[in-house]
Amino acid sequence: MALRNIRFENDLLLRKKSREVKKIDEKILDLLNDMREVLEIKHGWGIAAPQIGVLKKIFLALDNNNNVIEIINPIVLEKNGSQKLLESCLSVRNASGVVERPERMKIKCLDRNGNETIIDGDQRLARILSHEFDHLEGILFIDKIINESLDVKK
Repeated sequence: MALRNIRFENDLLLRKKSREVKKIDEKILDLLNDMREVLEIKHGWGIAAPQIGVLKKIFLALDNNNNVIEIINPIVLEKNGSQKLLESCLSVRNASGVVERPERMKIKCLDRNGNETIIDGDQRLARILSHEFDHLEGILFIDKIINESLDVKK
């Protein structure tokens, strides 16, 4: 595995839409492994392929038990509720802000073996799924910061 560099907010690649993964091959498996390594080293809650310079619909997320979930070609099936919480991002240095995200999010995706799976996340996982899915659409959390006075939970 090779440690990949994180792309930062001024990188135009982060503003592009990612492409569907057509075939899960050794290159994709290596990418998943590299993303896991970066996630662990940077102590993140999630990471999307564009954050390391690859415009593929892939991201990793920590579930509510801190297990890594690998997500390929996600499709949002449902979004419910609302939560407003403080966010930050590996690709946005020295910034955080309150963002409104769904309280529950359900996605259909493929795992590393090409098996279709459903991820049904609530609370923290829903927030991570939404944040990382945005990366695949070229959206950063700083685009969604709300200017509202509230008691913020981390």
